[in-house]
Amino acid sequence: MNRQKMESGFSLIEIMVTMFVMSVGLLGLAKMESFSMRMNHSAYLRTQGALLAQNMIARIRANQAGVKSLAYNGLANPARIANCLSKTGCNGTEMAQNDAFDWQILLPAILPSGQGTICIDSTPADGADASNAACDGVGSLYAAKLWWNDARDGSGALHRFVTSFSP
Repeated sequence: MNRQKMESGFSLIEIMVTMFVMSVGLLGLAKMESFSMRMNHSAYLRTQGALLAQNMIARIRANQAGVKSLAYNGLANPARIANCLSKTGCNGTEMAQNDAFDWQILLPAILPSGQGTICIDSTPADGADASNAACDGVGSLYAAKLWWNDARDGSGALHRFVTSFSP
């Protein structure tokens, strides 16, 4: 009888310890899932940035007249050219303006706080944002530089994607 009294309540303590261990494990699992979702979203934005850069590179390569006149180099305030959307067409410089205008509309529509520039640059891996892209105009290689805010609440620093290409 004495032995039975000492063992009473032992199962309840085991269950409480098990519940505590399980709850800590589930909290860790929830944290891992949250981290995984953030990283997945970040990878999605990097992919979209690469696709947007390739979109503009394809436009540039299709307009060799604009490339020869250096019309794509550092277009700060591109404008919509109405003739480029009609049968009469437009020249290479106007097409470059139109391409850059379309691209500048796509960037913030797809990337949060999205911005970008196309320029001739011998040191493409620099620049803080589109207004300070640090393009030196040296050489023959173009750089597509994109920036966006990776944080969902918009509070983080800008992330950069840069690719160099020869038109």
